Amino acid sequence: MSQYIPNIPTSCLAKKVVLITGGANGIGSSLVTQCLESGANVCIGDLDNISGERLLKKCCDQFHPEEEDMPPRAIFQTTDVTNYPSLLALFDLAFKTYKRIDHVVSAAGIVEIGNWFDTSLTLETVRQTPTHKVMDVNLLGSMYVTRIASVYLRHNRGSNCDRSILLFSCVSGFKESPSLFIYQASKHGVTGLMRSLRTYISSPYKHYLRINTVCPWVTQTDSIKKVEAQWKRAELPINTPEQVATVATGVLADQSLNGMSMFIEGGRAWEIEQNINRLETEWLGEAPSKVLALGQGLLDDGSVWTAPERPRKKSTISVGVPPGVPLNKINGLTNGVKHVISDGVTHGMSNGLTNGVTNGVANGVH
Repeated sequence: MSQYIPNIPTSCLAKKVVLITGGANGIGSSLVTQCLESGANVCIGDLDNISGERLLKKCCDQFHPEEEDMPPRAIFQTTDVTNYPSLLALFDLAFKTYKRIDHVVSAAGIVEIGNWFDTSLTLETVRQTPTHKVMDVNLLGSMYVTRIASVYLRHNRGSNCDRSILLFSCVSGFKESPSLFIYQASKHGVTGLMRSLRTYISSPYKHYLRINTVCPWVTQTDSIKKVEAQWKRAELPINTPEQVATVATGVLADQSLNGMSMFIEGGRAWEIEQNINRLETEWLGEAPSKVLALGQGLLDDGSVWTAPERPRKKSTISVGVPPGVPLNKINGLTNGVKHVISDGVTHGMSNGLTNGVTNGVANGVH
């Protein structure tokens, strides 16, 4: 794992426009300040309008536009990331005020609410639908932000202009966090969202944007009050919001970064994605890794999943293969699998496919 040391030259975000959700408190608030210090204009969105307005006043008192007729360096709007029109209104405000958006940060998040798997649940109490607010804010909110950002970031951009999306995941996005059941699922989803988009969204033939995640460990915010005392007694590292914001600012400013995840502990950042890929043959195994690579190559950029449905001739060759996959890729995959997998496994796969089709027909699939 390689340590990431942010390089933040003076005015590294000069005249850039950064939109930040969850920007009124904690890490988000620190990131707002650091972006302004680095020369950016910032559009802040948060459900906490009291803290948001307070932060806005502080920012406007400290950071002034270069000329009187220019818009303020910071603007704020009350925003609910689980409400799609509310997010659209925030992007519209930024676009109307600054005529473009350069970077978008999805920093809004909440911690676990209650216990979905409480051992005291009974046949009666389990009938009550549990809250899914954590999933809505952390994952659905990030997906909403990313979808809208992928469109707004493409407009009013000149040649060779850097644009990026930064998602806030967490250590829970790649490492088990006992009792944070829904929180962990949501943060795994955020990391997965970045991974699913990093080759697609960066393509010059598609969006041509960068996307990254930051994964802070325990950070001095209101969310760690239940564990803060024990953490300090154990002398474990704790991030400050400013330290996490520094890493985030560095990722925004570094045009070479795409598809990366920064684990942050005690203010130090470590990039984890490259080693996960580099060591794949060790943790997955050499043969499965080769088969996986062949399958990933066949799927290419994944457009086979999102292509519009169109009538096509039935073919026994294409059973179990996503529609639209070229025949030469199917043959390439088949040949690659035969070289990697032993005859016994190959025959097992063949028999499994034959039996599955036969059983499906027998059960009424005609």
